[in-house]
Amino acid sequence: MLNDAGGPRGLRLGLFGLATVAACTAMSADPADARGRRHHLSHRESAPTSDSSPRYADIVVDANTGNVLHESNADALRHPASLTKIMTLYLLFERLEAGKLKLDSELEVSAHAASQAPTKLGLRAGDTIKVEDAIKGIITRSANDAAVVVAENIAESEEEFARMMTRKAQALGMMRTVYKNANGLPNDSQVTTARDQSILGRAIQERFPRYYPYFSTRVFFYKGHAIGNHNHLLGRIEGVDGIKTGYIGASGFNIVTSVHRANKYVIGVVFGGSSAGSRDARMQSLIGDHIASAATRRTTSMFAELKGGVAESTRGVDVKAADLKTSEPKTLESKIAEAKSPKPPQAFAPASVSSTPLRFDTAATAAPVPMPAPAPSLTPRATAGSTEPIKPVPVKTLLVKPGGHVLTASAAPLYLPTLPPTAEAEAPSRFEPAPAPVPALRQAVAVPTPITTRFGAYSAPLPPVRPSAAPQQPAQAVRTGWMIQVGAYPAETEAKQRLSSVKSKAGKLLAAADGFTESIKKGSDTYYRARFTGFDKDRAEAACKFLKKNDVDCVTIHN
Repeated sequence: MLNDAGGPRGLRLGLFGLATVAACTAMSADPADARGRRHHLSHRESAPTSDSSPRYADIVVDANTGNVLHESNADALRHPASLTKIMTLYLLFERLEAGKLKLDSELEVSAHAASQAPTKLGLRAGDTIKVEDAIKGIITRSANDAAVVVAENIAESEEEFARMMTRKAQALGMMRTVYKNANGLPNDSQVTTARDQSILGRAIQERFPRYYPYFSTRVFFYKGHAIGNHNHLLGRIEGVDGIKTGYIGASGFNIVTSVHRANKYVIGVVFGGSSAGSRDARMQSLIGDHIASAATRRTTSMFAELKGGVAESTRGVDVKAADLKTSEPKTLESKIAEAKSPKPPQAFAPASVSSTPLRFDTAATAAPVPMPAPAPSLTPRATAGSTEPIKPVPVKTLLVKPGGHVLTASAAPLYLPTLPPTAEAEAPSRFEPAPAPVPALRQAVAVPTPITTRFGAYSAPLPPVRPSAAPQQPAQAVRTGWMIQVGAYPAETEAKQRLSSVKSKAGKLLAAADGFTESIKKGSDTYYRARFTGFDKDRAEAACKFLKKNDVDCVTIHN
């Protein structure tokens, strides 16, 4: 039987129990991507986020032109949370492209990696995980343990890997970004901006068209469990093909989104959402409001990295840990000063290129034509920026007497090695066609005017070298049978990205299909068709029907 005090006492016990359950729920939520919180939000919290929130920031960039279509607090410092993992994967994709790792390479799990807070895959110390499983676990579950495994297998420690991440951010122009860990778990010093994340969201897909489609993975099966992607805009907004969500208490709900729609290419970033639902609603609103003003033609170059104040192609670049002296980024002013300071000419050296075959990547560029070494100068030049006076050096003078032979160069124009581009100029795109081979200097020919010097007379003239015929351009392969076309684009890179994206969605249905691009002329414009071949009529129609059910426009063609 209850006394007067029984009611309040029971109420206190009930409240204590509710508090305990709430605390346990909070502890089980992912600090780097709190998926569970969206199920407990009120209707008021799910309203679209506005820029009145103190943590709010956003930006929408037209990636075809580089123009900013909309921004709010785009340069304000924010915590990246699990958006950090985009850079972790960027460095991993570099190793894959360079052949230093393979998708089936086994990565060792340390005790430090296994001890990371949820969400995670539940890896145990001493285990191994394949590179491809680590990628999918990071993208879908936002697995904190898998991100640290990647970091420790590339660098000697997670701290060293974070310095590499910061250095890479600087090279991409993310001047206000500093990384302190590989997964985005709370750290007051780990900061970025909406503008910096838009740069990274664009760079990773243009730099790694073979691996970027992993960001569109909807479900990942690991050890008998189906793991869904936290990014719920996939399949919900037309054209969204990635890339990553994130959450910690200090940042709110964040997202970076890529959209390819009707030849338009847009990158959107939202920071500081009050919930996953409000963040997604805000991104959907931003895309709907601004994609109409995006361009349909590509007028900007692919991304290049900055290294030592000079723009260089990102292909083959490898940052070594020994080069990382500090985790703090250089200021914009110091970068500008470095770019403007004169630098001595550098010797020509082609960038290293990965030997890993890319199924839908562009063809390998032709090897650079070796340049003849310049003749040694007898009069030294002062080094650029040097204050030392020029010191003359005695030289030998050749006495020319009439009646000898004079050697002259042929009529071919002289080719001079090109100096490295300036910091303001972007490096050539890895997707641009290979430059035409530079004609080698023809050998000197003799004309009947002999020449004699105090050091001896010239002998018989050298025979001229006949110029070789210009190489013929290979014709496009002729394919017959039934094909599926999934789009036509003004840039071949977009067509190849479409092939890769569609193939990742179709799974086994297109596993044996041959994806290719085919150029066509329409007036003065060139378009590139994205097609799959290798079907009979029934299989082509069945595959196209499946693709249409999954929001992929296609048409069957009999060639």
